[in-house]
Amino acid sequence: MGLFSRIGKGWRLGIASLKVIKKNKQLVLFPIISTLFLLFVIGSFMGLAYAKWGYDYPEMVQEGSLIDYVFAFITYLISYFVIVFFNVGLVHCTRMYLQGEKPTFKAGVQFSMTRIPAILGWATLSATVGLIIKAIQENSGTVGGIIASIIGIVWSIATFFVVPVLAYENVGPVEALKKSGKIMKEKWGESIGATFSFGILSFLGMLLFAIPIGFLLFLVHPVLGITVGILIVFFIQSIVSASEMVFITTIYQQLTGDSALDEEDWDANTIDDLFIQKKKKGIFS
Repeated sequence: MGLFSRIGKGWRLGIASLKVIKKNKQLVLFPIISTLFLLFVIGSFMGLAYAKWGYDYPEMVQEGSLIDYVFAFITYLISYFVIVFFNVGLVHCTRMYLQGEKPTFKAGVQFSMTRIPAILGWATLSATVGLIIKAIQENSGTVGGIIASIIGIVWSIATFFVVPVLAYENVGPVEALKKSGKIMKEKWGESIGATFSFGILSFLGMLLFAIPIGFLLFLVHPVLGITVGILIVFFIQSIVSASEMVFITTIYQQLTGDSALDEEDWDANTIDDLFIQKKKKGIFS
């Protein structure tokens, strides 16, 4: 299958994911609350730092210093925990919907509460990897930046299915990474169509709403225009983020034999064609 055909398949699956969000508008609450909660926690954390050290805080947290790395690790840890916590809830609600149940934000949060140890373990591993990438970038010059970028790309591919694995398989963070990487390596490969489809959806949403509305309001008052523009972009990104997690959850359910796909757009052939199948070429392929 050609590149453009695969993008077309991804586009249809993206639209199918949006239809799920349209039928279950509460699902958008997960990325919205996640972002707001994350901003509050990080803002509070930074506020405490300034309260303790005042305006000397930027000088104390110099790039490459011990305090810099400690603060970076804590920031990564909090960020990953909050994001994954709400994504696990969204995964659970998506599964409920696909199984014919009525998903609610409360049900998703309650489920995530039962997975806190696994989520915390994964957040710790992710924060450690993030810290390693940061150290490579800051201490190895241009070459280090390239190496760090490659590590980041490989990490994003290997962790594609981590959230549903954490949600429904009783494994630790390392095993979750292995399971996610195994699924990606043995059966699916890299998603092309899905990446393009959600990117296009996000771009078109901003083009159709955020830019013209923000521009008009900017003519009325710059502050009002900027504020409304930011809110619109935030809302569009929340919808796209929720749709992408619906996509990941549905794919995972099919891969694990727990599929309850009743949406006509979610047919197995479409999903199969979306990804590049990797052929085994040997033990190291």
